[in-house]
Amino acid sequence: MSKRAVLVAIALVSVGIVFGAVLVSSFSGASLSFADSNPAFRSDVPFTPSADAASLNETFSNVSDIVTPQVVYIAVKTRAQNPHQFFWPFQRPEQEEDDERYSTGTGSGIILTADGYILTNRHVIENAVEEGITVKLNDNREFDARLIGEDANTDIAVVKIDAENLTPASLGNSDDIRVGEWVLAVGNPLGWTSTVTAGIVSAISRNIGILRDRDGFGIENFIQTDAAINPGNSGGALVNLQGQVIGVNTAIAGSMQGTYLGFAVPINLAKVVANALIRDGKFVRGYIGVRITDIDAKKAEALGMDVFKGVLVESLVEDGAGKAAGIQVGDAIVEVDGKPVESANQLQARVGMKHPGESVALRIWRDGKYITKSVTLKGQDGEESVASVEDKADEKKDEIMEPVNFEQAGFVVKPLTSQIRSRFDRKTGVYIDQVKRNGKAAEAGLRPGVVLFEAIRKGERTPINSVSDFKAFAKALGKDESVLLRVQREDGETMFVPMKAPIE
Repeated sequence: MSKRAVLVAIALVSVGIVFGAVLVSSFSGASLSFADSNPAFRSDVPFTPSADAASLNETFSNVSDIVTPQVVYIAVKTRAQNPHQFFWPFQRPEQEEDDERYSTGTGSGIILTADGYILTNRHVIENAVEEGITVKLNDNREFDARLIGEDANTDIAVVKIDAENLTPASLGNSDDIRVGEWVLAVGNPLGWTSTVTAGIVSAISRNIGILRDRDGFGIENFIQTDAAINPGNSGGALVNLQGQVIGVNTAIAGSMQGTYLGFAVPINLAKVVANALIRDGKFVRGYIGVRITDIDAKKAEALGMDVFKGVLVESLVEDGAGKAAGIQVGDAIVEVDGKPVESANQLQARVGMKHPGESVALRIWRDGKYITKSVTLKGQDGEESVASVEDKADEKKDEIMEPVNFEQAGFVVKPLTSQIRSRFDRKTGVYIDQVKRNGKAAEAGLRPGVVLFEAIRKGERTPINSVSDFKAFAKALGKDESVLLRVQREDGETMFVPMKAPIE
């Protein structure tokens, strides 16, 4: 090989080595770039919320920080129902008769005092075995708790732990809440501690029919909210944006589609009951001694009222406070102690916060005008009998002896026989013998097997002593005029049935 060829070969090799080194360096640099463990992700702010939105967000966080430590986790040990009904794996048969089966439920509670009184629902601690209530604080400390007292009519209970320097919750005024305002629900749903959800007050003064004693009495004046509430939230706090407790989360209602609403006992009612439980171990409630029903437009028109709200007195308890104060059947109660009453459960809640011996001022619509009656409440004495209004009309033989069909309203009446008079302990009236299914009377709530003995039209009462009396009353009614028909059941209870003319 010539010298020139050798030099050319060396030059080519040299260029190749340099070019290869450049390629390797470039590739190595690319590999290091892709393998970088700290890429630069985007972190700019695409949108700045308004000051109001930012303020609301900050409020939610601040209220949550304040209230969460004031709500506790409650575990309750109860005896299992029918413990030997099922087979328990890995259990020796000879032990079944000696072993007791237990189950554990959980709920929430609200710290009331620095020395350990805690507010919760009665159904949270109901049926707890001895030493079966445990309270866990937000800081994870655990205490055995003892039951101080419970009230079935409001589903409120108080337990006590031996602790000091706790931070009690601030209790607000539930009378001031408004539909649409923001609230937070704080509790321990499904066993998950210290959970906060947000929503609004969606309704007030709700009656959902879950609190009833053996006499059918219960005080339900719930705050309704769409803040998420689940099992385990019971006894927890419903709070406003000032960090005040306005309700005790108590119940949920849902649909097949998974839409749920929560219901809370108003704190004004709960704290009155709790105070009595702490002081006396029980709550002794005062009663007016009346049976009432809501007033709707038909009833209000029949009574000649200028408002379509309030409660109608349907019957009085013998020797009750209402009767002693001069309350009458057919009275429409529209206020208690100066506060409007729009429903029966609202009246029960207002009166149910008072004790026997205390007085309430009732504003009543009677005979076309408003009057005020002061009622000194009495306690509930076991079995109570309902008094019917005395029949002052002289007993007279009914001129019409055959049943009469009021076809347009859809019911049949007949005169009282001696047997019916004896069964109902009444001398006058007409017996509702038949009620047409899906007729106007049936839709109004009239049922067969009762005695109709009084009617109210434009606030005026008309005794119905006979079939003739009722025919005359029905004939005199104007078109679409609303009336109240007062009837008595065989057990002595009386009630009003609203109906519109024509009735004949």
